[in-house]
Amino acid sequence: MTPARARQLALALPEVVEQDHHGFPSFRVAGKIFATQPDGQHLNVMLDEPAIRAALSIDPDGCEELWWGRRLRGVRVDLARVRPALLSDLLADAWRRKCPPKLLAREPSG
Repeated sequence: MTPARARQLALALPEVVEQDHHGFPSFRVAGKIFATQPDGQHLNVMLDEPAIRAALSIDPDGCEELWWGRRLRGVRVDLARVRPALLSDLLADAWRRKCPPKLLAREPSG
């Protein structure tokens, strides 16, 4: 998985915009961040704890816990190791967690 492809996956989700976040790209829906790209090798994806645990069990080589302070916030994805289908699923899950209910209701799987 390349950084460019990861970016394409994030931007392909409905109403997503890319904005700067402390000097690196963030991906947002309705102004809420669901993923960030802190460097060329990783993507941080904001998830709830069950989704984090699932990602870690599915792809322990491609994902690791993402902590902010004392709070578990998501997974840090190693782009060179992650399973592409998993990254796509993680981004979609993170997007669903942050998007407005009206947008989610318009989605076929919503």
